Amino acid sequence: MPVPLDADSIRRAPKVLLHDHLDGGLRPQTVLELADETGYRDLPAGDAAELGRWFRQAADSGSLVRYLETFAHTVGVMQRPEAVRRVARECALDLAADGVVYAEVRMAPELLTAGGTPIEEAVEAILDGFAAGSAEAAAAGTPIRVGALLCAMRQADRWEEVAGLVVRYRDARVVGFDLAGPEIGFPPDRHPEALALLDRAGAHRTIHAGEAAGVDSIRAALDAASAERLGHGVRIADEVPGEGPLGPLAQRVLDAQVPLEVAPSSNVQTGAYPSLAAHPVGRLHRAGFAVTVNTDNRLMSGVSVTSELAAVTATCGWGWGDVQTVTERALAAAFVDDAERARLLDDVVRPGFAALRS
Repeated sequence: MPVPLDADSIRRAPKVLLHDHLDGGLRPQTVLELADETGYRDLPAGDAAELGRWFRQAADSGSLVRYLETFAHTVGVMQRPEAVRRVARECALDLAADGVVYAEVRMAPELLTAGGTPIEEAVEAILDGFAAGSAEAAAAGTPIRVGALLCAMRQADRWEEVAGLVVRYRDARVVGFDLAGPEIGFPPDRHPEALALLDRAGAHRTIHAGEAAGVDSIRAALDAASAERLGHGVRIADEVPGEGPLGPLAQRVLDAQVPLEVAPSSNVQTGAYPSLAAHPVGRLHRAGFAVTVNTDNRLMSGVSVTSELAAVTATCGWGWGDVQTVTERALAAAFVDDAERARLLDDVVRPGFAALRS
């Protein structure tokens, strides 16, 4: 008999995470301790439990702008390389403890330079932290591989610098480039020289699109920035009616199986959808889109990969087959070499699910 599909069993399943922000996943206690070390005095609470609640409540405002304001505090305590290392190490450990076997975690290194840290040192601190946490997780019997995605901020002008860092550090587990920040008013080809640099190097890229803005932002990410994956991408549902033909862009995304990095709880918090029940993740999955399920910001949303999958399965009526499908889709879309992908699929993911489904 299959193991019942609930949070406990999902936690034991091997999981793949493609969309998780480093500065959105700090432990509340770590925020407090780093603030104390650095003299950061702007935290809204002085107790870990209270601070965690504040982040969730502030993020649960129905406004993407308000949601993003919470990052002032996490980024504020991450202005030293040793702080970045600690956060990245704990990120790897926390994901491994949640049963994640492969993760791509993103960060805009330019946001870590306000205190004087050179941007290269910020990237190296991220990578050092991921390596340390992964080594500790493996020693504890919960191996994980973590790759870094480097974000350029749409509204800033450091795209080419960040693209260069992606190329420079790609043999050190920087796996790709991302554009984050406000979609509206900042098109994804605003700095074509950065995209050209990535093109010349054959570097991977995922682009935030179809979160706050509609299908036009998705079209721009695909056509102007050659996105291989869509960060969120959930507004493609605007062209997926309950019945009748798909819109032209939705049909294109479906036919090309463009991976969608969907983060349902985050979308509800930022006001894209009023509730998880109203979220189109189930509808898109049933229609055959390349849906993957992600956390976005574990601290702000108060979620883990396990809790997000458990909430979606309960809301959408998914079974083990659906959970395995979105996991294998995520692995297929991962920016990892084919040999490592095959190893994870054949030696980790499929045996792990077989044990739960038999």
